[in-house]
Amino acid sequence: MHQKLTERVVDLNPRETSEWIEALAQVLDEEGPDRAAFLLERLSEQARGAGANLPVQLNTPYVNTIRPEVEVPYPGDRAMERRIKSLTRWNAMAMVVRQNKYDPGIGGHISTYASLATLLEVGFHHFFHARYGDQPGDLIYFQGHASPGIYARAFLEGRLNEEHLRNFRHELRDHPGLSSYPHPWLMPDFWSFPTVSMGLGPINSIYQARFMRYMENRGMIPATPRKVWAFLGDGEMDEPESMGSITLGSREKLDNLIFVINCNLQRLDGPVRGNGKIIQELEAAFRGAGWYVIKVLWGEDWDPLLARDANGLLQKRMNEVVDGEWQTYVTKDGAYFRKNFFGKYPELLDMVSHLSDEQLMRLRRGGHDPKKVYNAYKAAVENTGSPTLILAQTIKGYGLGEAGEGRNITHQQKKLNEAEIAHFRSRFEIPIPDEAARNASFYRPPDDSPEMAYLHERRRLMGGYLPSRNAPATKVEAPPLQYLAESLAGSQGREVSTTMAFVRILTLLLKSESLGKRVVPIIPDEARTFGMESLFRQFGIYASKGQLYKPHDAEMFLYYKESKDGQILEEGITEAGSMASFTAAGAAYANYSMEMIPFFVYYSMFGFQRVGDLIWAFADARGKGFLMGGTAGRTTLAGEGLQHQDGHSIVLSSTVPTCATYDPAYAYEIAVIVQDGIRRMYQEQEDLFYYLTLYNENYPMPPMPEGVVDGILKGIYRFKAAAGQAKVQLFGSGPILNEALRAQTILAEKYGVPADVWSVTSYNELRRDALRAERWNRLHPDQPAKQPYIQQALAGAVGPIVAATDYMKVVADQIAPWLPGRMETLGTDGFGRSENREYLRRHFEINAESIAAAALSRLAREGQFPMERATAAFGELGVNTEKVDAARA
Repeated sequence: MHQKLTERVVDLNPRETSEWIEALAQVLDEEGPDRAAFLLERLSEQARGAGANLPVQLNTPYVNTIRPEVEVPYPGDRAMERRIKSLTRWNAMAMVVRQNKYDPGIGGHISTYASLATLLEVGFHHFFHARYGDQPGDLIYFQGHASPGIYARAFLEGRLNEEHLRNFRHELRDHPGLSSYPHPWLMPDFWSFPTVSMGLGPINSIYQARFMRYMENRGMIPATPRKVWAFLGDGEMDEPESMGSITLGSREKLDNLIFVINCNLQRLDGPVRGNGKIIQELEAAFRGAGWYVIKVLWGEDWDPLLARDANGLLQKRMNEVVDGEWQTYVTKDGAYFRKNFFGKYPELLDMVSHLSDEQLMRLRRGGHDPKKVYNAYKAAVENTGSPTLILAQTIKGYGLGEAGEGRNITHQQKKLNEAEIAHFRSRFEIPIPDEAARNASFYRPPDDSPEMAYLHERRRLMGGYLPSRNAPATKVEAPPLQYLAESLAGSQGREVSTTMAFVRILTLLLKSESLGKRVVPIIPDEARTFGMESLFRQFGIYASKGQLYKPHDAEMFLYYKESKDGQILEEGITEAGSMASFTAAGAAYANYSMEMIPFFVYYSMFGFQRVGDLIWAFADARGKGFLMGGTAGRTTLAGEGLQHQDGHSIVLSSTVPTCATYDPAYAYEIAVIVQDGIRRMYQEQEDLFYYLTLYNENYPMPPMPEGVVDGILKGIYRFKAAAGQAKVQLFGSGPILNEALRAQTILAEKYGVPADVWSVTSYNELRRDALRAERWNRLHPDQPAKQPYIQQALAGAVGPIVAATDYMKVVADQIAPWLPGRMETLGTDGFGRSENREYLRRHFEINAESIAAAALSRLAREGQFPMERATAAFGELGVNTEKVDAARA
């Protein structure tokens, strides 16, 4: 008799079922669960092979993954560690409460660290290595809102003093203050990773772990037991970046990666999954993605109850209670917990009849039990072949009592009244007087106390203190500009794009004896679009397993070559993942004591617009490298249309303080910028990074004129002077410089108007220079005024200015305040279109004819050109004066 899939709820042969269950029970009793699991796996394989449609089970019961009988004893002094943890809790709470008492509204968070304290303290005492011999130690992404707890621990360690804590969130006072969250830009010797923008910690830590393996496999650093730890919130996992790349971890077998998700079941406003179970949801997702998942749900007080749960009723009850109800239990008393949790089944009431209501309320969640946490961490660091996820159930605001423990408002809790502070002091046995407690005074035991001796000894054994960021002296020297001589010499009449010009520069850098091994090309599956396939064979695509297949194009010269020591990071279609790799490489100087020079080449439209938050965090992390926006320009990228044509990435890049943005037209400009960028970032150790636009339009690359290097770097130089005294100045950037040159010819030959043509490589840099000069002049009225470079460069250049760009008009308008009344800006405001360049540039009015017409119009208004002739010129040049503005079309 065959039982159909739809009939599985009915047991057609109970006797046979009972025999199978008894046989399994015998195996469990005599040979243990591992043997039983092996047999079940083999049976499953056999059944699937025979065509059985087995149900997929990605969840395990709602209990701890590690059974009590296989746990090891806790290796530390638990009483001493609890003492240290309690002091850290107190100082973290006092920091926030005190600050909001004396500076209302300054903010801060108490409840996140309150739930995370045990998870971090076990790590600090026993797992977080600051060094492995002479090599750097573990990399830790701390949950951003828990920063007060990290500061409080550093205070106990003596790395921060009381003045630091008093100036939490006061960074602009006389005494150095502490930043609100982990910000390397603000505390460059302390924090390594900005994490408080939800979702960035998970994706950055995954690609960090992969980059560590990349560095090891390429022989750039020795292999060590280093781990990447990421402490995350359960609510944070809803961010797309949090889980969008988790399969990379299993695919690359990143057993150096450990996620610890602090499952306090609450996000900022309320439950993460009030009507569901976030822990089970995350377990299924990560197990399905190939991670080793460890659940730490219940403290050891629950072990005797679970041991007596012969019929599985307690496990059943644990599994059927939704998260919103678990949260409610925390806010009620023991009688409520007894009635509403255990009371559903009489057998469970009998199970806990020997426990008082107070004892029931002391049944801890697993994330607050050091022994459970220790065993989970031990299993994680010993796991091989896959990343590990630890799901630790905690209580948000643990220890705050009525002030916010487990309550929806706890994330916003920043103030405690005297009674609440007294409760906190009593619960955690803080030895300070009543008056000091009421004032939320900080407390650190004497240096010779047992607590301090234990604290420092544990960190000595772990190699030092964390968090700590170290940036060693540079070992990099920029190549001389002449190393890129072939790019300076032009293309000898051949038509090439600036993208291809860059690829040649990149190739030369990769071949450099001194720099080549440090260069990290990063591409999100667009190498062939950018003409970079020639790099595949020469330098290889990084693949942790090597190349296990023969590519179909193996007989071709430029075949797709994957290699375990490959240099190119071909990330697939993921700008976010590519940016995370760029972040890992761009901050390698601090995290690996090894300067790497990343070049992330991507569709310019899908950079700042798509991963702007990751780029902002990269700047915060003091990252270095080159973002290369390929297929740039709203009219230069022909045919692709609205979603692909970029006319605003330069606007977005201008908002990042450490980003130097350039829009080069020619190969020699790119060479000059890249060479100087390497010098500034790596040789001079300036904390900045670069964004360069790259275009796919082919045209001859001229040789570099004499004396233009300074102008290229500062943002502007005269590329081609008029034959005679110019009446108008034409600015061009990128391929639109060629339109300006054509407009120069039109103006001279058809209308007798001489014009100078200027290459503007960076409006952004010109504006920043002008703002610096303006500020200095404002603050020093008694000193001779400084002149912005844009005014210096244009000294003696008379007449109106027509600035044309393949980007929005606001790009060129940045320098208008320093050229009052002179600027006429043409740009590509509006949505792109699917067309060729000729029609696109006509549509956006940035072609040569529109530039020439704009120049004549401006001259006519200023009385420098006959009005009738200027009006006629629009028709002669094919410029439709009545068409709809492209910005509104």
